[in-house]
Amino acid sequence: MLPRSWRRARRPQACLPAVATAAAALLLLPPAPAAAAPSDQPGGTTGVLDSRALDELQQRAAQVQADLQERQGRVDTARAEVAAAEAAAAQAEAVVADAEGEWSRFRAAVASYAAAAYRDGGALTPLTLLLSGGDPGDVVAAVGYLEAVDRHTAGIVAAAEQQRQAARAEQEAAGEVLAAARARAEALAAEVGELEAAAAAVTGELDAALGDVDRQVARLQQEQLEVNRRTAANWRAYLDQLAAAGITPPPAAALRAPPAGLPAGLVPVGSVAGGAQRGAAQLPRQPNSLLVLPAETLTAVTTAMDALGLPYAPGTTGPESWDCGSLVQAAYRAAGVDLPASQADLFAVTTPVAPADVLPGDLVFLGAGEAGLGHVGLALDPRTMLAADARAGAVVVRTLPSDQVLGIARPSLGPRPPVPAPAPTGGALEVRCGHTVHPPGFDGARAWGGYPNGLIPPSALCPLAVAGHSLRCDAAAAWRAMASAYADAFGTPLCLTDSYRTFAGQVRLYGEKPALAAVPGTSNHGWGLAVDLCGGIERFGTPQYAWMVANAGRFGFLHPTWADPGNGREEPWHWEYAGS
Repeated sequence: MLPRSWRRARRPQACLPAVATAAAALLLLPPAPAAAAPSDQPGGTTGVLDSRALDELQQRAAQVQADLQERQGRVDTARAEVAAAEAAAAQAEAVVADAEGEWSRFRAAVASYAAAAYRDGGALTPLTLLLSGGDPGDVVAAVGYLEAVDRHTAGIVAAAEQQRQAARAEQEAAGEVLAAARARAEALAAEVGELEAAAAAVTGELDAALGDVDRQVARLQQEQLEVNRRTAANWRAYLDQLAAAGITPPPAAALRAPPAGLPAGLVPVGSVAGGAQRGAAQLPRQPNSLLVLPAETLTAVTTAMDALGLPYAPGTTGPESWDCGSLVQAAYRAAGVDLPASQADLFAVTTPVAPADVLPGDLVFLGAGEAGLGHVGLALDPRTMLAADARAGAVVVRTLPSDQVLGIARPSLGPRPPVPAPAPTGGALEVRCGHTVHPPGFDGARAWGGYPNGLIPPSALCPLAVAGHSLRCDAAAAWRAMASAYADAFGTPLCLTDSYRTFAGQVRLYGEKPALAAVPGTSNHGWGLAVDLCGGIERFGTPQYAWMVANAGRFGFLHPTWADPGNGREEPWHWEYAGS
């Protein structure tokens, strides 16, 4: 006997044969957990998205991050001012040195001229007294002789002296500007130091709150695993009942024209609008009829069941991780049904059915208000769906919110002429696989899984094969594959120094290396999507670095442009996961 949650009474349809009317009175519906129904927000991360602990985490972290960013901007400006002042002072010093040199050369030339005059006249001259720094009275007494000296030479000496004095004045002014700029930079650095201390002080409280969230996540993950397990067991039980009843699942084409076109022994399934549903049938028996779905649908749902628990990651297409559209596409591709991979394209081309007629394997399109279409998954019954869910961060069995259903479609009926999918209006942000997609300029809060940067619970990450290191689960799977290929190429493990970096870790590093480290709360390390490597990769031009350049893209890792040679912050060791 099938679980009670598979059954729902149907009003007899007058247009069906008598046997069909009797069979349609009890429509068997697909599997749902018998004893562990999914919560309103199931999943590894979904259940804590609106928790007070997480809200406080985000608010405190965001405030520290905003303060640091504002101060850091001012510090960067002050550092630029210091650099400019230092350059101006150095230039002024060079001008003074040139002027002093010019003055010295002219003094030497005039002294030689005077010495020659002395040799010719056979006596000490007033000019030699002047050039040797003699007594002022001697200089005044020698004015008559000085007027006899070449006036052109005297003019050059005067100009050189004027140039020297001007250069010294410019040097003094540049020095004053430099001193002021350094004082401002030191004052701002002290302010940043105070803020870093405040950030370090708050991290203890953040860690405590994160511990509370992590315990919630771990509990919900266990609940979700039980929901997934029971749902999969119910599905296997349904398949076993079909086999025990001697049913060979018919191809989709055999169920598209009920009632006359159905295989022998099967009767139609009633539609809420009257008549028979296309794409399904049932086997009459007592006490309950048995739902018969096309072979393609059974294969698709079974394939999707096998993906339960795998991580969600935007833009990925399996087998290690999925987004909602690619999971639907892959499930039906396994059944020989060609579908597109995006939620919008799936909506556009799949044939709709009435929401009240939903059957296992139907596509459920969710959305709300101005946001338009935002999710797609496989229906399991009127209450539950299976999907790669962005808010849950995994492939899960979750509640099907009836108030968000934009449409139901049945792939086994074949495609329809494309129609536009409901798109965001009024400036609303796009929602993809259940999670709001923020524009690139957004600060990134809750960028994936519902957590702030650097405050992702350990249970929401996956460990690497290196002690103490972890990444987002799809990035971790890609890392393991890349590490294996690297070991095959070099005979040594892929060397790793840094991976996911907590908010506290970002604060510490920022305090140690403010010129190199990102402002806490902005690093890709804080999203579990970046690694720092060693073993030769930390130097441009090595065979190990060249291997990464040639091969990392196969595993979804890239070297960001800002870290390339000549771009200001050269970091050969830094690589980021961008998805497969």
